[in-house]
Amino acid sequence: MTKKIVITGIGATTPLGGTAVDTWTALLAGESGATPLEQAWVAETAIPVTFAAQARVKTADVLQRFEVKRLDPSSQFALIAGREAWADAGSPEVEPERLAVDWATGIGGVWTLLDAWDTLRERGPRRVLPMTVPMLMPNGPGAAIGMDLHARAGITTVVSACASSTEALINAYNRLQAGLADVVIAGGSEAAIHPLPIASFAAMHALSTRNDDPATASRPYDVTRDGFVLGEGAAALVIETEEHAKARGAHIYAELVGGVVNSDAYHVTAPDPEGSAAARAMVSTIENAGGTLKDVSHINVHATSTPVGDIAEYNALRRVFGDLLDGIPVSATKASTGHLLGGAGALEAFFTVKALAERTAPPTINLTSQDPEIPLDVVTTPRALPAGDLLALSNSFGFGGHNAVVAFRSV
Repeated sequence: MTKKIVITGIGATTPLGGTAVDTWTALLAGESGATPLEQAWVAETAIPVTFAAQARVKTADVLQRFEVKRLDPSSQFALIAGREAWADAGSPEVEPERLAVDWATGIGGVWTLLDAWDTLRERGPRRVLPMTVPMLMPNGPGAAIGMDLHARAGITTVVSACASSTEALINAYNRLQAGLADVVIAGGSEAAIHPLPIASFAAMHALSTRNDDPATASRPYDVTRDGFVLGEGAAALVIETEEHAKARGAHIYAELVGGVVNSDAYHVTAPDPEGSAAARAMVSTIENAGGTLKDVSHINVHATSTPVGDIAEYNALRRVFGDLLDGIPVSATKASTGHLLGGAGALEAFFTVKALAERTAPPTINLTSQDPEIPLDVVTTPRALPAGDLLALSNSFGFGGHNAVVAFRSV
């Protein structure tokens, strides 16, 4: 028997705000989280891109000192988002053996790894911290949340590049359907605003180079788009069976109706330009949700603001929806938040859930001249969604050809 799976808590720390509430408010206001980088290493390394979408609130202002000292920034972000989501869900009373964590990251503890390497070279092996390996492990963020909340039904980490945290949400859905837990904290985090990832992304011409105007650099679907803006932060959702949520009187934001993961097997960085596998993921997700193409009322698109990626996703969307696509409002929220890599899917799932709960599609900023080859109905100011039963999708695609699509239904 298929169970209803629902969202009861949301947490986030992002370039737009230190909480989910502040992030959503700033998103609707059309703010940008991209700012110049003022760290000394910008000049020291002469990196060609000198801006990013940094977390708006410093983790040291939220966490205890020992937590900051013992956790990589990716885990610090995760802990902040996870705690907020848990509190937002009413701090459910659940047996530890029935509580799980499904988390994700694209890169993991890159700051810990590279700082430790610098320490080893400059000061010798005796100065390398003994906690270095636990801090740099990609499963560190999920483990931090799991230990904080005493989750003993399982702590799983997905590493599928920019599709990672959408896949984590799908894993949480499947875990709950299988009866392996009653409540799952799912999401993703990333903290890769470091000179090495920036230099690498810049070398492959993936980043925008609008150093003189960071706030307008991420511009999905615009004819002048020139790459994505690297972002950092985390987003978390508390997901549980409807039966469990109703039994404890929880507030329900939306229903999670499933998702699908597949792969292009096309290229390690470039998407399949025809979007065939991405299209199959969307179709299968809609079918598994018990819906039809006509039921889809909103899509939060992956839309990184790269010339190749944006049009490949459009091709996939057109392949799926045909002429119906012209009537579906899409939001490309990376224009405001930058690209959180492994944390992006969870953040955009949060936005999709809020869009359904508040019947409001969030805006896409910086779209001044839409690419005529991508004739989508892009939401540029907050737009009311219709009454009634709504089905919405959130798309995520990652290096390695990973495709993940998740669907939510209004309640």
